[in-house]
Amino acid sequence: MDEAAFRRTLSEAVARPCPFERAILRSCAACQMAERIQIAERELVSCRSVESHARCCEFYERLRQSFAFALGKPKITAPLPHGQEMRVQCGGLKGLQQILSGNDVVENIDQLLYQALKQWGAADDMPFSAIVHAAASAYKGRHG
Repeated sequence: MDEAAFRRTLSEAVARPCPFERAILRSCAACQMAERIQIAERELVSCRSVESHARCCEFYERLRQSFAFALGKPKITAPLPHGQEMRVQCGGLKGLQQILSGNDVVENIDQLLYQALKQWGAADDMPFSAIVHAAASAYKGRHG
């Protein structure tokens, strides 16, 4: 399948691409709203819920910006290299889980963010510096 055909098929098949796709595919997090899709030997993750997708996208964007300092960047505006993206996704989710429950096993991203919003009220009020700090101990990558 050529790249143009893949992009057309992708936009038709994945209405709501999961912002935590890499974390789900790497199995460092799971989500009840995730739906795995295979297109041209590639595995993708789509979200089944409009509300959950919006919640995850908002959290993900704030998480990326909160990780900027930890990644040695003044601001994150471009896609990150794979290893750094994994630190943001896996580390961020595991860090949030650690703060909320004391363990870092993320069994359901949707439920995790629901609980976080229930506790803090809004994504703006979440303790992102504490999440990034907890992420450092919760996620070490492949070599840690």
